Amino acid sequence: MKKPKITVVGSINMDLVVSTSAFPHKGETIMGDSFSTIPGGKGANQAVAAARLGADVTLIGCVGDDTFGRELIHHLQSCGINTANVKPVTDGSTGVASITIAEKDNSIIVVPGANHRLTPDMIEEYESVIAESDTVLLQLEIPVESVEKTVELSKKHGIRVIMNPAPFQNLSLKTLELVDYITPNEHELASLLTSEEKKEFFDHHKDKWIVTKGKQGVSFYEDDEEKLVPGFRVEVKDTTGAGDTFNGALAVALSKGESLYEACRYGNAAAALSVTKFGAQSGMPGHEEVASLLQKGDSA
Repeated sequence: MKKPKITVVGSINMDLVVSTSAFPHKGETIMGDSFSTIPGGKGANQAVAAARLGADVTLIGCVGDDTFGRELIHHLQSCGINTANVKPVTDGSTGVASITIAEKDNSIIVVPGANHRLTPDMIEEYESVIAESDTVLLQLEIPVESVEKTVELSKKHGIRVIMNPAPFQNLSLKTLELVDYITPNEHELASLLTSEEKKEFFDHHKDKWIVTKGKQGVSFYEDDEEKLVPGFRVEVKDTTGAGDTFNGALAVALSKGESLYEACRYGNAAAALSVTKFGAQSGMPGHEEVASLLQKGDSA
């Protein structure tokens, strides 16, 4: 069977993770316990998830012309991802997320850097790549104008578009109408539906919405009726990247021609397996692991 061809347009970051016993007070210096650099960014995460599940994945994005940028491109290539359209830019450093973990919680500062150099003009350069895709997968860690241009070009060529509206940014109704599936979690859905116009849009286009609900699973609408696709019982170690894993898996399953229910179930299984290991990308499963969990059918 031909591999699903998925193009991810999105962010590429290096996560700088410090763990310590307590958060420092303003002006205070404390000693940390550990430090690590971990590949991240929602675009890169979703690309890795889809590639692990056997898809032919191309990533479109920007990194800085710096050490982190080179490391991330090498890492993505080692995951089997086509990085020919990941552009190193000289007018911005590679995006980073500075993460402090303490007291069973975390604080995060994201510096988008080169991710905000991914312009609509660049997206137009990659129109032929988009046109050859089975599915285009998007998130919102890049400029909204670039997201909108990607959606516009995808629909020009009749390509399926899955939009993960995270982190929340305001999207035009025109863009939302063009997208095939929108995959917010419950908090993101609430942010999206703050205006009467958007609520009315939701009511008239319920078939576009796939809402992730953590361990409960996901819900979608069919014939104006809400259907719940249950999650799976697993031992949770780290939920980082679970949503990105779901979206990557959903794109793979839909590209293979699975029904929406089965695609959501596949995404739930992949996301469940991802939280049993530490780290976003390091916990992402392969197809055989997902198939095994689906066969067991151990829903939450």
